[in-house]
Amino acid sequence: MTDTKIETAPTLRRARNRWPVLSLAGAAVFGAWVFLALFGDLLAPYDPGEFVDSWDSLGPMSATYPLGTDYLGRDVLSRIMSGAKYTVGLPMLTAALALILGAVLGILATLVRPAVDTALSWFMDTMNSLPSTIFALVAVAGFGSSLPVLIVVITVLYVPSAYRNIRSAAINISRMDYVEAARVRGEGTAHLIRREILPNIVPNMLTHFGITFIYIALLLSGLSFLGLGIQPPEADWGALVAENMVGLSYAASAVLAPAICLLSLTIAMTLMVDAISHGKDG
Repeated sequence: MTDTKIETAPTLRRARNRWPVLSLAGAAVFGAWVFLALFGDLLAPYDPGEFVDSWDSLGPMSATYPLGTDYLGRDVLSRIMSGAKYTVGLPMLTAALALILGAVLGILATLVRPAVDTALSWFMDTMNSLPSTIFALVAVAGFGSSLPVLIVVITVLYVPSAYRNIRSAAINISRMDYVEAARVRGEGTAHLIRREILPNIVPNMLTHFGITFIYIALLLSGLSFLGLGIQPPEADWGALVAENMVGLSYAASAVLAPAICLLSLTIAMTLMVDAISHGKDG
């Protein structure tokens, strides 16, 4: 019993050092946005597409409409809650898909013949050199801005960076003595990936996921602001800012509220990534 108490205190101190108060607050904020992404449509006080007050478009904040109304008299709070599934859910989905594809290719590249690794790396570097915003604009303009197109374009756009990051980490791990020992024992590729390489690059993967999530959230909001992202009557937070810009001077809440929500989302993820990075380095 005494030994358990002695060990518990340092463990808790290490946990607090790895996840300081700000990072824990960021995790709480991010968790709240994920919750709204899942249940925002059910919890919204009004139908996000309903013209709840057509005579009070771009109305001020009030007890009835805590964040005011938009340019068509719809409740801004309900629109923000409904839009969370796009601003939070879509970046999570595409960042996860890009990470999985990049991880599979990056890990395999460390275990195949050098010629295959070189060709794959050259192709990924070529893709990664394309400006992300311009690539997305051209692709969406050419193929349309439907949800499947956005998912495919954004995923393809961020696979190369995931590949480079995971490949670099996997190469470093694959040169470790315990991996060489596993090879000498006759372990196959599947064992090396599952038991030796993958567990040791998980912190790196989580860090990359967080950073990619931020980039994608901002990119999708930018596309929606330009009218090439989520299309009406649906809207993410970038589209909410764009469609209410006309009322910025006298109904600022309709513009500032979704912008502040997006800012809080990116800051929350940044704080979480910072904690993961420090934990990984430690």
